[in-house]
Amino acid sequence: MPHFAERIAGGLWGLLVGDAVGVPYEFHAPSELPPYAALDMLPPAGFRRAHAQVPPGTWSDDGAQALALLASLLACGKLDLDDLGRRLVAWYDHGDMAVDRVVFDVGIQTAEAIRALKAGAVAHVAGPRHERANGNGSLMRVLPLALWHRGSDSELVRDAQAQSLVTHGHLRAQVCCALYCLWARRLLYAAPDAWADAVATLRTIYGSTSPEYAELAEHIRPDDPPQGQGSGYVVDSLHSARMVFQAHTYADVVRGAIALGHDTDTTACIAGGLAGVRDGVQAIPAAWMQQLRGKALVEPLLEQLLRLAAQP
Repeated sequence: MPHFAERIAGGLWGLLVGDAVGVPYEFHAPSELPPYAALDMLPPAGFRRAHAQVPPGTWSDDGAQALALLASLLACGKLDLDDLGRRLVAWYDHGDMAVDRVVFDVGIQTAEAIRALKAGAVAHVAGPRHERANGNGSLMRVLPLALWHRGSDSELVRDAQAQSLVTHGHLRAQVCCALYCLWARRLLYAAPDAWADAVATLRTIYGSTSPEYAELAEHIRPDDPPQGQGSGYVVDSLHSARMVFQAHTYADVVRGAIALGHDTDTTACIAGGLAGVRDGVQAIPAAWMQQLRGKALVEPLLEQLLRLAAQP
């Protein structure tokens, strides 16, 4: 069983590697993808890669925003939405936390929120709040919060929801982030049924009369069998990750996420981060780790995170 530090490292590297493996396959239907065994960091010759100008091994907006969130948490010692907002603008404008400082993929709602931030909006109201603004952009970046957080489950839920507000203000996206973070926390501490434990905890925190509870029950439906289509809808992303997470190895979780097609980098990021927590950093294929670009951006942040985790 992996040690605690190996689980934390596995989560951070796992989301970045999953993102990078998924990038070339984005926007393709499942029928357009190479055979399952050929889904790799380096796609087969002749495959029409998404983002063809981007070298293989490069994470996308998912990984860059996750690193921006982690850097903000480490610098501020707390979740500071204004600081996070500034870091997201710096990523968007200058490529901070992007490999080669190249920004090549931006979600619609995230772009709208960043334009609002640049126009002077306060961070906690920058994210669109209408029901159709339920993309997976806040879910894809939130795992570092669960890896860093030392507070109670209620405090983790509060912060997971709050970080979503900067780009995705609808309650559904917030609740998905909260459930995902509790799930990751249970995996970090090797709970035997991490998903069920997280769901039960979240129901208790929300109470049966809250609007959050209603979103969980009516739209997220966590007791349903896990089924997903790899789309950019936040609820489908969460269920897609849960479905492919049933695979027994990190590589199969990531390949299963990509095999769904469509938003392949984000599904693989969301699921790959959790598989890294479950299995530890040593479970990530060595070839994928070697092919991952931009590691110098990650290493100092991970060192700080591990030092914090080692403190009593």
